[in-house]
Amino acid sequence: MHLNTNLKHVETGKQLNEILQEHENVMICCGRMGPMCIPVYFAMEELEREPEYSHIRFYDMLFDLPDARAIRELPECRGFMGLPFTVYYRKGKVVKATSGIQSKEQITTILDEFFKG
Repeated sequence: MHLNTNLKHVETGKQLNEILQEHENVMICCGRMGPMCIPVYFAMEELEREPEYSHIRFYDMLFDLPDARAIRELPECRGFMGLPFTVYYRKGKVVKATSGIQSKEQITTILDEFFKG
């Protein structure tokens, strides 16, 4: 089961670990198809097509999957109350995590800070 987006989907913890081992810069948005999450997915879909962000891999993950606990239970996500949980990984380590709706500009600020090409 996965989200109805044009992003690549993470469906298992094993798959998440493989992605983090294979790619240096990863953004994962863990949420549902709701009003706080959809704008983030849309912004990620746009950013994925932009050449200046081609060195970043963009994924979504359904919040309700059992294996999504790998995101939900991160120390960086402790205390998050709103969906989506968006996690930015560099070289397999969390460099930033946010919750709730984000604009494309807010996302690009984080990408530019942590993933400068």
